[in-house]
Amino acid sequence: MRPLASRMAVMTGEGALSVYARAKELEREGRSIIHLELGEPDFHPAPAVNQALKQALDDGKDRYCAVAGIAPLREAIADYLSTTRRLKISPDNIVVAPGCKLSLFMAMMALIDPGDEVLYPDPGFPGYPSIALGLGGVAVPFELSERNRFQPDPDEIARKITSRTKILITNSPGNPTGTVYSDETQRRLAELAVKHDLLVLSDEIYARVIYGEKHISMMSYPGMEERTLIIDGFSKSFAMTGWRLGYTVAPPRIVPAIAMLAVNSYTCVAEFTQYAAIEALKDREGMTSRMVGDFVERHDRFVSDLNRVSGFRCVPPAGAFYAWVNIEETGISAEELCRIMLEEASVAAIPGAAFGVAGTKFVRFSFASSTAILQEAVQRIQRVSSAWEHTAVVR
Repeated sequence: MRPLASRMAVMTGEGALSVYARAKELEREGRSIIHLELGEPDFHPAPAVNQALKQALDDGKDRYCAVAGIAPLREAIADYLSTTRRLKISPDNIVVAPGCKLSLFMAMMALIDPGDEVLYPDPGFPGYPSIALGLGGVAVPFELSERNRFQPDPDEIARKITSRTKILITNSPGNPTGTVYSDETQRRLAELAVKHDLLVLSDEIYARVIYGEKHISMMSYPGMEERTLIIDGFSKSFAMTGWRLGYTVAPPRIVPAIAMLAVNSYTCVAEFTQYAAIEALKDREGMTSRMVGDFVERHDRFVSDLNRVSGFRCVPPAGAFYAWVNIEETGISAEELCRIMLEEASVAAIPGAAFGVAGTKFVRFSFASSTAILQEAVQRIQRVSSAWEHTAVVR
């Protein structure tokens, strides 16, 4: 038999989905599993969004449509980014895709040639190095360390830039750490990008899920408008995970390349979902603000509760909805700890190594569940913590 393409040997899956698959197996056996592995808000779109979708279907909006997205949606996204991020974006610079992941994939496919180096955060979203490697690029990690409160270190990044470096990936607020990059850090990253003529992929999918901090887009800094691509979508800020709606904001010279890839892959995004997305962006009922308000309450209580578990240490995240817990003091590996939690306590979480080598001593919990469920999860974890308490390091 002919072999598969060599790229398949270097691409990787997602730890969250692997854990989810095992958790679903246990559920089929009759177990009650608390799912803290997936980054999925336990909210649903506002009723007006669902109604807009139904109306679009009734109006026959189920045809082929513009490759880059229908004009009213691209105009609405431009207005939304102006209101929420103070960016002046032309609708012509926006390409809508069926999901944020595909937006990321298409942007990287348009930019990466074999041998090009891509700087990416570690720990970070697993797709960054996987896609880069699959396209023949060289994935170069830069560390987000606890000692630096998980901020990127511009000096480290500067040392890793070579003549082959083409792309710098940023993610603020970040998955899995919940870090919001400081203005000083981003300003220095922007200066490096301009100095070395780098393209920046700014993953801003969690831009609205932020706690007491200020989100600043990488596109805002001097010289960045012509070299920054924003990756964003509707899954996190509007609780529309299953709708699969994402978009890329790109410089004018790059937009045709992304559109060409769309022509050769998905053709266009479902027309009726795009009309519903326009209603989501209007957010007449303030759903996003209410959702984030609930996340603030969960964030405060859950982080506090986790820090009372033997061997756990969690720095409160500034954004997103993940608790990034250092479990080094438990005396066991993150993989073994997650196995115990899932198999014995029926709580699903992800070993940090799924997000990169720098995450080896961490576990990621999603707190996109109700306060009652989060409290029950911690109680279950406490009941099985005896499995590592005898090896835990005393603080």
